[in-house]
Amino acid sequence: MNVILGSIIVLGCVIGGYLIEGGALGVLMQPIEVLIICGAALGSFLISAPLSVSIDVLKHIPTIFTAKEDSKAYYLELLSLMYELFQLARRSGAVALDAHVNRPADSDIFRRYGAVTKHKTVLNFICDNLKIVIAGNIEQHHYEAIMDTDIATRKHHDLIPAQSVTKVADSFPGLGIVAAVLGIVLVMGHLDQDVKELGGHIGAALLGTFMGILLCYGFVGPMASLLEHMGMAKQARLKVVKSALMGYSIGLAPILAVEYARRAIPSGVQPSMEELEEGMKKS
Repeated sequence: MNVILGSIIVLGCVIGGYLIEGGALGVLMQPIEVLIICGAALGSFLISAPLSVSIDVLKHIPTIFTAKEDSKAYYLELLSLMYELFQLARRSGAVALDAHVNRPADSDIFRRYGAVTKHKTVLNFICDNLKIVIAGNIEQHHYEAIMDTDIATRKHHDLIPAQSVTKVADSFPGLGIVAAVLGIVLVMGHLDQDVKELGGHIGAALLGTFMGILLCYGFVGPMASLLEHMGMAKQARLKVVKSALMGYSIGLAPILAVEYARRAIPSGVQPSMEELEEGMKKS
């Protein structure tokens, strides 16, 4: 929703200001300029990225318009899931987790926390690292190193779409200049026309530079920033899970292990200790 609202504000202020100053809207309608700039940007992106990266970036584009921030309720559900798993392990031993982490789709515990398990990265991170606990004793620093490696690898992958779109955004001003130069080349072939017509051709040529800069700083660059925020949000979820697992691995009681994890939640959506305790009572 913010993307749509922001786009309307950008276009409204830029075009509205232009019209208020007496500009003619028809001059801005230059589909060939759009073809040159956007087509060249798409082509340069395909040249710069392997096929797998291109597909991954294209899959992320729709999420720009549908993405939602993680809420306090989401993190309470995540902590409740971890608490229930730790409680089971405490009552029946870590082996009791085996059926749940090997087949989470059939687990009555995981099924109760749909908001968490719909994020496959989080689900796999929980299951993979609990399997290590089930497999046998592992020193805490080795266990933490394994999770840190996993998070770092996922971070690299999660930020690729943002980095790729940023590079495309950076190319737009230059491609706008390319379109403007081509327009000037065409103008040079019409120097025999009267001043009014010649001015229209020059204005259309300069519009390429305008479009390139507007696309870069008004739309594509901010979209890349949003993709980066989305990637960092994925990292925040994994760090919360890691903190819970580390608390459990050092022998903390389940409620203390999830309190350990609560401290890793971003402050804007971090539940209070009272809210956490209330959530645990419902688990």
